[in-house]
Amino acid sequence: MSHRIWVVDDDRSVRFVLASALRQAGHATEDFASAAEALAALDTRQAPDLLFTDVRMPGDDGLVLLDKLKQLLPGLPVIVMSAYTDVASTAGAFRGGAHEFLSKPFDLDEAVALAERALGIDDAGEEASPGAGATIPHDDAHDALIGDTPAMRTLFRAIGRLAQAPLSVLVTGETGTGKELVARALHRESPRASRPFVALNTAAIPAELLESELFGHEAGAFTGAQRRHIGRFEQADGGTLFLDEIGDMPLPLQTRLLRVLAEGEFFRVGGRELIRVDVRVIAATHQALDALVEQGRFRADLLHRLDVVRLHLPPLRDRRGDVARIAERFLQAAAQRFNAPPKRLSRAALQRLEAHDWPGNVRELENLCWRLAALAPTDSIGVADVEAALGAGERLVGGEADPWDVRLADWARSELEAGRDDIHARALARMEACLFDAALAHTGGRRAEAAQRLGLGRNTLTRKLGGRPRRK
Repeated sequence: MSHRIWVVDDDRSVRFVLASALRQAGHATEDFASAAEALAALDTRQAPDLLFTDVRMPGDDGLVLLDKLKQLLPGLPVIVMSAYTDVASTAGAFRGGAHEFLSKPFDLDEAVALAERALGIDDAGEEASPGAGATIPHDDAHDALIGDTPAMRTLFRAIGRLAQAPLSVLVTGETGTGKELVARALHRESPRASRPFVALNTAAIPAELLESELFGHEAGAFTGAQRRHIGRFEQADGGTLFLDEIGDMPLPLQTRLLRVLAEGEFFRVGGRELIRVDVRVIAATHQALDALVEQGRFRADLLHRLDVVRLHLPPLRDRRGDVARIAERFLQAAAQRFNAPPKRLSRAALQRLEAHDWPGNVRELENLCWRLAALAPTDSIGVADVEAALGAGERLVGGEADPWDVRLADWARSELEAGRDDIHARALARMEACLFDAALAHTGGRRAEAAQRLGLGRNTLTRKLGGRPRRK
């Protein structure tokens, strides 16, 4: 069956090739050079069954056209096209009611298939039963997610669709790929954007403190609890709670988390008052949670609650075409911080960056760009500068893909951005506690041997352990 399809784009070549492909597929097509032409045609022609529109055009842009069409013809499916495929672009399209977002340059077969799906035509050419259109919003110009590769375009479209859906999302991907950035984008483009976004790395909090961090505690709930503490769920009420490295959460806490997700209520540690909250939970992990379920280390019912929708971030080595844009953004950020002109990568330097495997992903690239901005002797960064910076990074992290000092730096940045004080003292206390626990576990609780292995005097270790009871 033939359908009426309109194509609106100020680029004559795009109009020609897309309209021709749609005609060859058996549809009646018309094309227009501007939003004004298309709107004027509605007064004299039968309305189309589907409309394609570019975003950036002289006069009213495609998003203004989309808004006007939704007022005039609310049931008309509109496919928005743009060469600017990022969270901001897809956000405006889906928030305005776009049926789908098509990235330029596009494959003509893909565009025709997309049109036929929008028209409800199945693979056999038959009319499919009508269903609910996907119209989900999004918006913002200062998004830190960068990419133009097919995997990232798919991710941006998914974020645009999911932003307003009140669904739990599980973000997967290797360490350093930017999982928190995805969570922040989902929050920022959602109806909860005016409410808090609260992030917690469950792997960075000792197990005995994690329950209090999540749910809060009452004064006197345990030794040292001198006053009431409001947990992250209460802080995020009405907004979004991002739980990073959810795979490291202890099993008893998984049970409590499951109840909150199911019922929206909990008790503070040591409390009797039932607390009710409205929180959208976005979880992230670099681990295979399905494997953890099989090993009995993660609850299957919790995974089902969290994994309503899964978004996967590809590693940087699988999208090398994005390295140049990401590096440029980081170098610009460094220049602003240093109050200096941004340094530029030579072609050879860029080729060296694109050839690197990036075991630490985008986070590793960010750290490298900061080193280059600080240490490269001239405004033009050469391949020798990159080699030196890569070598320095390998010496710093010992070749590990997820070194503890990178996590420490991430924690310090988040604490600084949150305006918290005593960062050095708190970090030092936690580091020493980890060292002491590991050494005592290794020596079976023998303090003298633990002190020797740590390079400390026994009296120093005893003093730092304070009143901690000896292991039996």
